[in-house]
This record gives sequence, C-alpha cells and structure tokens, in this order.
Amino acid sequence: MLVQKIHHVAYRCIDAKETVHWYQQHLGMAFVLAIAENQVPSTGAPDPYMHVFLDAGDGNVLAFFELVGQAPMDRDRNTPTWVQHLALKVASLAQLLAAKDKLQAAGIDVLGPIDHTIFKSIYFFDPNGHRLELAVDCATPDMQGRLDAVKWAMLEEWSQTKRAPKHAAWMHPASAALS
Repeated sequence: MLVQKIHHVAYRCIDAKETVHWYQQHLGMAFVLAIAENQVPSTGAPDPYMHVFLDAGDGNVLAFFELVGQAPMDRDRNTPTWVQHLALKVASLAQLLAAKDKLQAAGIDVLGPIDHTIFKSIYFFDPNGHRLELAVDCATPDMQGRLDAVKWAMLEEWSQTKRAPKHAAWMHPASAALS
C-alpha cells in the first residue's frame, strides 16, 4: 500500500489561539507546530494564514487554518450537521464517560453515549462549529468478521438501489423493524 497513515487532517478555525487552547483544555492535545505565511505555497495566492498543528495521539495530527482574508467561516449547508464530523478514538468506556463529564462541567453540550453496537460514542461541537465524536470500540471479533464478510455485497446493493441493505440489520434491530 502506498499510504502509510494520515499525515494530518486540516480544518478551518475562527481563532487559532482559541482553538489551540480549547483542544488542549478539553481533549488534552499538545500544541506541536505553527506555520504562518502571507502567501499560499501551493498556489502562490496572497492569503495570510496561521496554520496550527495538534497532537491527536499515536502519530496523528489535527491541524487548523485561521484565514484572515477570506469570507467568514460557514459550513456546507447541503450536508446535514451530523454527517461532517471528526471521530477520535478513546481507550475505554470509562474514559469516554469521564470525557463527557469533563466537557459538560465546562458547559459544553454533549450528546450520548450512543450505542452503535460496534462502538459507543459521544458528540459535541468545538468553538469553530466542527462536530466532534469521541468513540470507544466494543466490537467482538465475531462482529468484525460478520461485517467484513458482507461489506462488498452491501456496497454493491447500495450502489444499485440507494436503499439501506439488510446484511447488517443485526446491529440495530429497532431500526431494522422500522424500515
């Protein structure tokens, strides 16, 4: 495989300093790098920016751009807010619940935990309006095997019908009964 891992994922932010402090305070991410330019290296366009990088653990990097010369930030209005999000893995259910308590104590609205059968997660927004998810895996090897065995058939059926295939309906029995 050509790709070794994700080098970094970058989002736009309203205020780079506030964003760095928020991720340090609420998610324990270390601030690892800042790059500021008045001209975009890849395009040559004059567009001053601050690019900050945070350690998201295990060699993963989360980055943000503060752009002062652009129109104010907005989201993709044609995509529901629940779709565009960044999911970050935590080690245990205890850590997930402790993170929820800490976020709520700081006045941050948190949804969940939500049981997705193969993982449990909580959802909340950062100060830039980006939806974040903290998730803990709880799939058994049997569950993973069952999902792996049907992934191509599910994709093909979806491609043909644009309706949710029933191959993994066992994951959400209540939802399957509704459709």
